[in-house]
Amino acid sequence: MKNRIRLKTSITSIIMILVFIVSCKENPEHQSSSLALNDNSGLAETIKEPLSEEFKKYWYNGEAEITSYELQQAQYGELREGTSVLIYVTEPFNKIKQVKADKSNPSNIPVLKLNSTKKYLTGIYPYSIMSSSFYPVQNNQHALKVSFSAQEWCGHVYAQLNNKEQFEVTSHSYFESTADQNQLLDKEILENELWNMIRINPKKLPLGEKMLIPSLEYIRLSHRELKAYAANLSLTTKGDISTYTIEFPELKRTLKINFKNSFPYDIEGWTESFTSNYGNKESALTSKATKIKSIKSPYWQKNSNRFLPLRDSLGL
Repeated sequence: MKNRIRLKTSITSIIMILVFIVSCKENPEHQSSSLALNDNSGLAETIKEPLSEEFKKYWYNGEAEITSYELQQAQYGELREGTSVLIYVTEPFNKIKQVKADKSNPSNIPVLKLNSTKKYLTGIYPYSIMSSSFYPVQNNQHALKVSFSAQEWCGHVYAQLNNKEQFEVTSHSYFESTADQNQLLDKEILENELWNMIRINPKKLPLGEKMLIPSLEYIRLSHRELKAYAANLSLTTKGDISTYTIEFPELKRTLKINFKNSFPYDIEGWTESFTSNYGNKESALTSKATKIKSIKSPYWQKNSNRFLPLRDSLGL
């Protein structure tokens, strides 16, 4: 009888120990303190940075921010008149498929997405460019994904960067020399992600001498090698405007992004100066974007013809 009692006591003790171990592993407080990324990403879990009530009220009210700009874009050795639009919106990101999530899931990653568009004419034919970057709102990891496409009458090109163990890049083009390519890059700062970082918290912007991967747009249109280049990064303030300067000495290129000092850190415009060698003639050119108008809108719900006047309000 005593042996049976001892056996039952031992079994009960073992069960209690196992329950305690399992409960510790599944502690929801522990799980909520970190932001898990793609299991195949090679990224360690990072501590979530708290979002301010100001941030939540502005970016999680069911609307996107749409800002239009008057554009002077350097292309083929000349400046072209056109327009640019920056569309910022928060959304859930599927960490496995690395796309916008269709359904709510605890593993989704909240991101601030930027869709940047440019439209301008080069002589008789038009250019249409779009870049997208998906950046986590609660940590300082790199963008989870960046994509770029350009369409014009000669054809269209597409490139995509996915943040996994390394940066995985695929690109397609109508040019034979750059038709279909796959590439791995070591992780460095992405020029594309800096535009998201400004809107989340410009105090976290990298400064000083850094290795930086230029935007996919610049790499494609300038026919440069996709890799990290040495860059000088600086932040200056004048009145209520800050200017973030990205200088690439080797590329002879300087990008300056002007934004408001106070939240939500509106981007007022930018300039991009570089040396063009089009037609075997070297010349210094500067692209420039100047803000026209900014609105908040759930634009995806406004696809009826009766909403066409909203484009007039944006100066488009």
